[in-house]
Amino acid sequence: MPTSKLMRPLITCGVLAGTVMLASGCKSMIVFDPKGPIGLQQRDLINITMLLCLIILVPVLVITAWIIWRFRDKKGNKAPYQPVWSHSTKLEIVWWGIPIAVILVLAIVTARYTYALDPAKPIASDNKPITVQVTSLDWKWLFQYPEQGIATVNYLVIPERTPIKFELTSDGPMNSFWVPQLGGMIYTMSGMATTMYLQADEPGNYMGTGANFTGRDFAKMGFTAKATSKAEFDQWVAEAKNSGNALSEEGYQQLAKPGPSNRMTFASVPSGLFERIVNEYSTSRGAPPGYTIKAETLSEEKKAEHTEHPESGQLPPGNNAQKDAHDINSFGQSDPKAHPMHMNHGK
Repeated sequence: MPTSKLMRPLITCGVLAGTVMLASGCKSMIVFDPKGPIGLQQRDLINITMLLCLIILVPVLVITAWIIWRFRDKKGNKAPYQPVWSHSTKLEIVWWGIPIAVILVLAIVTARYTYALDPAKPIASDNKPITVQVTSLDWKWLFQYPEQGIATVNYLVIPERTPIKFELTSDGPMNSFWVPQLGGMIYTMSGMATTMYLQADEPGNYMGTGANFTGRDFAKMGFTAKATSKAEFDQWVAEAKNSGNALSEEGYQQLAKPGPSNRMTFASVPSGLFERIVNEYSTSRGAPPGYTIKAETLSEEKKAEHTEHPESGQLPPGNNAQKDAHDINSFGQSDPKAHPMHMNHGK
């Protein structure tokens, strides 16, 4: 037998064996190694979906390989050739019935898991949930513990077997909060706060990351979610409170500026900081204004022009309105009557 013919099956077997080994031992596939109830259910959904897809994929691949082998161009091949063939009721039932059944099962399974895995649905537990307020910044994460009165940057500490209620927002571009071994990702968006419950069932250090491209240093938005015992968590909270490093209003403004950051711990945070971050981008929807009205885009000259000629509607592009706009740097200095672009839908 020629060497080339002998090597082909050996190479094929080697590739298949290597693929199996990598798939079974690759530590990067942490989604398939969940450490919490949400991650466990999501892994089950992935496995069920893959199995249902393989019910169709495997037979199709096997039949395709068999057809290629059976009807290959080879001298003496006795495979029947039937160019005049148009219909078979049995085959039609097979290749329509099986996919339809698989899709129906997949739809039912997906609907059940979608309801069960609603991010805002509390996790049943005997332990009281702990609230963590998450703010994505350029390019760092701020974690506030409102009940404990502390905050951290780029690392998270949580007690095991305790539901964690994450309240998430963004003070900058939209990002995506993700701790793969604990559960799926959820977006952080400016001007709104989303809720997600997660839980770690055992102590450990779990990788967290920003899973959305946000510019130059987005790759540095990784963090560690450390799950500890309740006693160790309480001890860490006490040490953080005694650190003496307070996050002031001015300190937050510096922290919010674009740029990566090292790990930081704050013994205290300004009251209502998270809510003000959310409201800062929500003035057009009737929410109380924050430190800066982000929607302010008209200079005094352009605003006067727009006020005198309201029938003209929106100013045409290219008038440098955004370039000439001034910032309102303190809370409460804006007067809705003096700013026609400010809409107040609330009382």
